[in-house]
Amino acid sequence: MTKKILSIALVSVVPLLAAAEKVQIELEYPPPFLTGTPVPISLPNLESPDAPQAAVYAPAGVENIAYEKEVTSSDDFPIIGELELVTDGDKESEEGYFVELAQGPQWVQIDLEDEAKLYGIGIWHFHTQKRAYVDMVVQLSNDEDFSDGVVTVFNNDHDNSLGFGVGKDMAYIETNQGKLISAKENSARYVRLYSDGNTSNEMNHYVEVEVFGAY
Repeated sequence: MTKKILSIALVSVVPLLAAAEKVQIELEYPPPFLTGTPVPISLPNLESPDAPQAAVYAPAGVENIAYEKEVTSSDDFPIIGELELVTDGDKESEEGYFVELAQGPQWVQIDLEDEAKLYGIGIWHFHTQKRAYVDMVVQLSNDEDFSDGVVTVFNNDHDNSLGFGVGKDMAYIETNQGKLISAKENSARYVRLYSDGNTSNEMNHYVEVEVFGAY
């Protein structure tokens, strides 16, 4: 009887120890910088501006593995900037720090160069003006073409405009703090991010994307 009780106790302690080894991912924020006249934001699935940033956890020492990795896009000729800006480590939002893609549904894709276990994804679309990006979907895959083994970890497409299903996640107002979403410990080599314009105009923008994971 004593041996059985001890065995049960050890089994219950192991998950607690594993959980204790994880720490909260802390994003580094650029300075706030707002210009221009705000445009009214009206979306049926908009989260409160006061909503706290979701806590995402990863093992201690996990870093941004997207830094300076190759970025491709559905728009081969961005209107402003270059695709390298998405993973260059600079999060300021003035011109020269962001890439602008054409109107309509567009995506950017990061090649992590090898499969990695992913914990969190930090996203800065644009933060010199308060706005929300529409039909934002984040997917992971080991297939470069995203035709097989695709996992969706964020979807605020409330009316299924992109055809990936009705999204249950909330749209949010852009700030210098970006948005941290959970990658739910999925393993993948590629990260693809969709959007279809924003509440200020029809264009798509990215200042920076960080991917926290381990190979």
